[in-house]
Amino acid sequence: MNIPTNSPELRSWIPVPAKSDFPVQNIPFGVGGADGSDSNCLTRIGDSAIDLAILAEQGLIHAPEHLGGKGAFTGELDALLMDGPQVIRDLRQRLSELLRDDATLNGMHRDAIARAIIPVNELDMELPALIGDYTDFYSSRQHAYNVGVMFRDPANALMPNWLHLPVGYHGRSSSIVVSGTPVRRPMGQFKPAPDQAPVFGPSRQLDLELEVGFLTYEGPELGSRISVEEAEDHIFGLVLFNDWSARDIQAWEYVPLGPFLGKNFASSMSPWVVTLDALEPFRVQGPVQEPQPLPYLRSSGARTFDIRLEVGLTPAGGSETIICRSNFKHLYWSMAQQLAHHTVNGCNVRAGDLMASGTISGDAPDSFGSMLELAWKGTRPIKLNDGSERKFLQDGDTVTMRGYCEKDGLRIGFGEVSGTVLPAE
Repeated sequence: MNIPTNSPELRSWIPVPAKSDFPVQNIPFGVGGADGSDSNCLTRIGDSAIDLAILAEQGLIHAPEHLGGKGAFTGELDALLMDGPQVIRDLRQRLSELLRDDATLNGMHRDAIARAIIPVNELDMELPALIGDYTDFYSSRQHAYNVGVMFRDPANALMPNWLHLPVGYHGRSSSIVVSGTPVRRPMGQFKPAPDQAPVFGPSRQLDLELEVGFLTYEGPELGSRISVEEAEDHIFGLVLFNDWSARDIQAWEYVPLGPFLGKNFASSMSPWVVTLDALEPFRVQGPVQEPQPLPYLRSSGARTFDIRLEVGLTPAGGSETIICRSNFKHLYWSMAQQLAHHTVNGCNVRAGDLMASGTISGDAPDSFGSMLELAWKGTRPIKLNDGSERKFLQDGDTVTMRGYCEKDGLRIGFGEVSGTVLPAE
């Protein structure tokens, strides 16, 4: 009998530290290699990664032949995403059987599985997929309201369309980097003051954006659309995402066509993809939507997840200060609504496409997901543990974002996404 992979009573025979983001109920997916070896598909238990290509060579797991058979576990995850969720669901079920402590099956194969184990600290992780297209949404009502108040006024904070559709724009996939990759301060045009001419130079208002993204399975052909009811069947899993922003460059350039150089210089992504099945125990209701969306965006039931998020800022040579605690459940527009809207015009999505949530801000000032909000456009500097202050990011600062769900003794997490700011060239 198949035991659900997210059953809280399951335990792994591979050691899992207390409060680990990666118990046997998680079984996330990533891509990496050790000691200069080729990168393969991986899963993770505690502080150990398991090379799926080695398991496939030993006949312990398999992928359908039309997806490449054993070859589907080499390189990025894209081959495994060409079908819907059943392939990943079956794979996670098999891995659960091999890794959990109460199964007689794993006793027969532990020596073989042990040869596929790699300590996580020895891995060089890569992006989990070849991201062909990337869309960034703007789905946190509090964030949109805060920005509107700063740059317009409270009465007109939300643009007229915001409560009727998930606002988004197409970003630059080539500058998405895996966690740990340094980010260089961008150069560009900006206005030092409203009444001054534009200048060129390093951004003076480099910012972070606390986001969560999702990767897609291969979708229907161009001209088709994905309904809000079936949207989650096209979502592979979630990642943490820091969509770095140069606020001064962005403010000068974004009218009339939206973000460009102020956003496309770098976005950082966590290496482990956590599936919707792993997150299922943490489903919650989303915010009430008023006015009611148009029929193609209407959904019911628990349509989001209780994912606790935090942002740490570490100055060069200093200690970390937690500057934000937020939650994925604050998003006004759900992932299903984002994907349904994205495809309602017939736009196709492909295996490994990335959709990001936009900055996630809660109602409390310490839950705002960007420094633009936390320091309120530079008027309320953030105090760090060493006594220094920040209005925006300085060279040498390291930003680390973390996320996890926890309930009834079960914790499922994402690890972290981090990046250090380098000086402009």
